Amino acid sequence: MTTGSELQPSGEGTVEQPPVTRAPAIGVFLLRVLGAVAIPIVAFFLLWVTFDFLRDEDANRLLVVGVAIFVGVAGVFFLYWGMNRAIELLPERYREGVRPYVFVGPALVILSVFMIYPVINTILISFKDSVGEDFVGLDNFEFVFTDRYMLRAIRNTAGWIILVPLAAVSIGLAFATLADRLGRGESIAKSLIFLPMAISFAGASATWTLIYAFRPEEFGSNIGLLNGIMIGLGQNPVPWLQQQPWNNLLLMVIMVWMQTGFAMVVLSAAIKSIPDEILEAARIDGASELQVFRRIIVPTILPTIVVVTTYMVINALKVFDIVFVIGSPEANGTVVIAERMIDWFFISNHDGRAAAIAVVLFVAIVPVMIWNIRRFREEEAIR
Repeated sequence: MTTGSELQPSGEGTVEQPPVTRAPAIGVFLLRVLGAVAIPIVAFFLLWVTFDFLRDEDANRLLVVGVAIFVGVAGVFFLYWGMNRAIELLPERYREGVRPYVFVGPALVILSVFMIYPVINTILISFKDSVGEDFVGLDNFEFVFTDRYMLRAIRNTAGWIILVPLAAVSIGLAFATLADRLGRGESIAKSLIFLPMAISFAGASATWTLIYAFRPEEFGSNIGLLNGIMIGLGQNPVPWLQQQPWNNLLLMVIMVWMQTGFAMVVLSAAIKSIPDEILEAARIDGASELQVFRRIIVPTILPTIVVVTTYMVINALKVFDIVFVIGSPEANGTVVIAERMIDWFFISNHDGRAAAIAVVLFVAIVPVMIWNIRRFREEEAIR
């Protein structure tokens, strides 16, 4: 019978493992902060020196282009390469704890500077006067909720965030379902429907201005498509963009036209992920196509529908280009919150009121984002 001592391996042939030493937490923390902050500081210094050279009107243009490319591409590459080499010189117990922060940390620092700081600064300006100097308390927020144009903008924006997502997602879902049944030509049909997404909001607005165009009798013939149809039917031309409140709906049509293709592509991909066996089993059991759509397809892709709808809501909250390019939002009653913000910032030159509108818009978007993130986490937990 062997004893416990006999089971222990002898000293011969055994390899002693070196004791694992952990780096001091404070040392690792300081190196992480240094690595995350050093790259933005060095990059900022290089860009500052480079911009001074690029702004020189007497400099050779080819040389300016070469310097810009070198600093923008090679400079960043060598900056990260140098920081990585510096990490290799550290003791081994520090390396892996610091290396990720050197590559990810600068992005977090830059995001903090260019995203968190503007938010805080905008909130502070919202409590100041037109030039952002003297403190005026809640006067700017009182203006937001009492001015008649602002109240109309809030009502119009509410209409945008309800009607645009509802119409765009519904039409996109219908197109996605129908396109999924096409044998040939599915890609062509989807490309044609998705094509408006390639146009900017300003370009789409200019295009639809021609559709809604109206000219009085003494100012030439009407070239607008809708008025051409009205004249062809023996009716008088209509100033479409001045017909309140219907002109708001006509502007929403532009955004629906642009966003439907996006909704269709995303929802079509979700529909294609549904196993064919489930759909065939439902049809064999006697379910009609409408029942298959309502009770299988829609519930299965509901998370995707929610994500697309959230995206549409945020876009509708931020809409500005369409209203601005069409023109005369105050006179036509088509004002929206984002348009009022841009107007007060750059046209009316009142920083305090514009910042207050921006804060209200930000507060309106945050709950939508939080709800969307929570739903995403719930779906990930289920998976």
